[in-house]
Amino acid sequence: MILITGGAGYIGSHTVINFINAGYDIVIFDNLETGHIETVKTLQTLGNVVFEHGDLRNAEDLEKVFSKYEIEAVIHFAAYSLVGESVSSPAKYYRNNSFGTLNLLDTMVKHNVKKIVFSSTCATYGEPEYTPIDEKHAQNPINPYGMSKLFIEKMMNDYDNAYGLKSIKLRYFNVAGADSECRIGEWHDVETHLIPNILKSVLYKGQTFKIFGNDYPTPDGTCIRDYVNVEDLAKAHWLAVEYLNKENKSDVFNIGTETGDSVQKVFEVCEKVVNKKIPVEVVERRAGDPAILYANSTKANSVLGWYPEKTLYDSVLSAYNWECKRFEDK
Repeated sequence: MILITGGAGYIGSHTVINFINAGYDIVIFDNLETGHIETVKTLQTLGNVVFEHGDLRNAEDLEKVFSKYEIEAVIHFAAYSLVGESVSSPAKYYRNNSFGTLNLLDTMVKHNVKKIVFSSTCATYGEPEYTPIDEKHAQNPINPYGMSKLFIEKMMNDYDNAYGLKSIKLRYFNVAGADSECRIGEWHDVETHLIPNILKSVLYKGQTFKIFGNDYPTPDGTCIRDYVNVEDLAKAHWLAVEYLNKENKSDVFNIGTETGDSVQKVFEVCEKVVNKKIPVEVVERRAGDPAILYANSTKANSVLGWYPEKTLYDSVLSAYNWECKRFEDK
């Protein structure tokens, strides 16, 4: 059985579907603070998925799960992930993300579960010294969110050295899209991601999408980012578990498309998908936004056999279908 922490959330839920399709039984462990029980119920119609309500910060919750089920590997998503909030409330991020993971690792060691795939982030790199960013790039986070994830990576390395707990750290770039069959999708009560915010400005009248700066040193003046499809990303977690099963050694991989798309390009693709002009306003830059940020994923290609399959258009189309479904359900 695979334990997926944060499996009621955005990336976690899509990964649950991927593991169901691969024939695995799943335990979702989630406190539902940002995840949704409706998502869990949808997943339970697709395969053998059990749900355990619990919190990483409570070691007893984890102990109950590991005592109840025969866990063979863990996929670890559960974390706070808002950069701005991490700056204003760092204790919240270190307590939940870092200390919560420490509880998880201790419980794994106690129950002799020695394989974990970790949802890390390109935020551990900080300001890019060069692009595309590879795994050898220096890690100098510029916010507590990125720092909390870097702490976890280092803890996992130490737990490998001391206890033989093998880990794969996947450093994502920007995640986009939804389930291609529109069963689940991105669902944040405070939405910070670019594509859903553009699409919401179409569905919810009176909203104007804001572009933060058009004077960057890029071809069209807007920031360039690496948008990886969520279904492609979910597959990377399955490949990581397969790699652990076969090689039984720890490693780290960037997961991105290796192609950067500007905010303006994303905006134009959204207009193409919805087939209408979208109201837009250019405002001042946000502090700390690098001009260009995208991945070198050569290592994931060669070692894991992972390649992105879906296009930016695919991601926007699936996201739009999901947003339309949510809008109609309201």
